[in-house]
Amino acid sequence: MQPILFIVFLPLLAAIIAGFSNKALGHTLPRLITTGALFASCALSWPIFLSFIAGHAEPSVTPVLMWLHSGTLNFNWELRVDTLTAVMLVVVTTVSALVHLYSWSYMSEDPDCPRFFAYLSLFTFAMRCW
Repeated sequence: MQPILFIVFLPLLAAIIAGFSNKALGHTLPRLITTGALFASCALSWPIFLSFIAGHAEPSVTPVLMWLHSGTLNFNWELRVDTLTAVMLVVVTTVSALVHLYSWSYMSEDPDCPRFFAYLSLFTFAMRCW
């Protein structure tokens, strides 16, 4: 399994869990799940970035979904990792993880805290797929 799949889809999974829990998990568990998913993605992004900086990595393509095939026309969902992608993975995941961590304090008294963290994780997923 490619680490890029975990980097991209871990925040989506955390957003789904936190969003559909709808306060059933309390306030702390959704924050912990989403923030943990972002820090895990961040930890997986840094080795990819460092391997490109060191010159040991080659660009790669990881297929996610085969969508449409019509003759020679193919539309597939693929995750491409090159030097620019590695830089953006580190920037987006590191900033998002720190925003999640910072949000713990000012969202502590908000009754819709799980929804906020679900949206924040979903935004991170969308930024990576853009």
